[in-house]
Amino acid sequence: MALSYGLSLNMMFVRSVQKQCSLENNMHIPSEAPEVIEGNRLTTNWPAVGKVEIQDLQVRYGSNVPLVLCGISCTFEGGHKIGIFGRTGSGKTTLIISLFRLVEPAWGKIIVDGIDISTIGLHDLRSRFGIIPQDPTFFNGTVRYNSDPLSQHSDQEIWAEATQHNLRPKAKNLYGAFNMIPTVMDCTMVLAISDGTLVEYDEPVKLMTTEGTLFGQLCHGILV
Repeated sequence: MALSYGLSLNMMFVRSVQKQCSLENNMHIPSEAPEVIEGNRLTTNWPAVGKVEIQDLQVRYGSNVPLVLCGISCTFEGGHKIGIFGRTGSGKTTLIISLFRLVEPAWGKIIVDGIDISTIGLHDLRSRFGIIPQDPTFFNGTVRYNSDPLSQHSDQEIWAEATQHNLRPKAKNLYGAFNMIPTVMDCTMVLAISDGTLVEYDEPVKLMTTEGTLFGQLCHGILV
């Protein structure tokens, strides 16, 4: 019996050491920025225009690791639709999550409608932006079911709502969506990133028709 209790005590000791090590590791995790900065709250209509100015943005995921974004500078005008493309690991996702401050810049600024986003609270910032995941999840079932899962409205009411929000053509042509022109061609501007560096930023038609551009090569199937 003493041997049995001794084995149990040994396991408890191992788990205790593991928990202590885990706690020590967590204590060295840098604390996140404050949710709200009372002295620098936003107006209710921010961002009203949606202009984004990126100034020499440099981002890394640790103090002793290489830069993921290497001094990106560009401006997204309000109301424009910007397409961002590049190979896997080029820095596209890092640029997007930098807008939400999921990772803080090592250098540089992101200014939205005249406000440096590093000077405001995380809740005030993130509550004003929205994001659609790179791999969105679509629910099973018909469009009718997902529009009214509790069956509280008639078909006529659903179609009226879809027509009001210009969704009726999209719903009727849902199965033909995969034959549409690539979405990026509908963008106002296209930004190309390679190895964390901005290499191209112009209108998609100009980039597609200009010889030697990364976007043009991609459109013509030169890149794999």
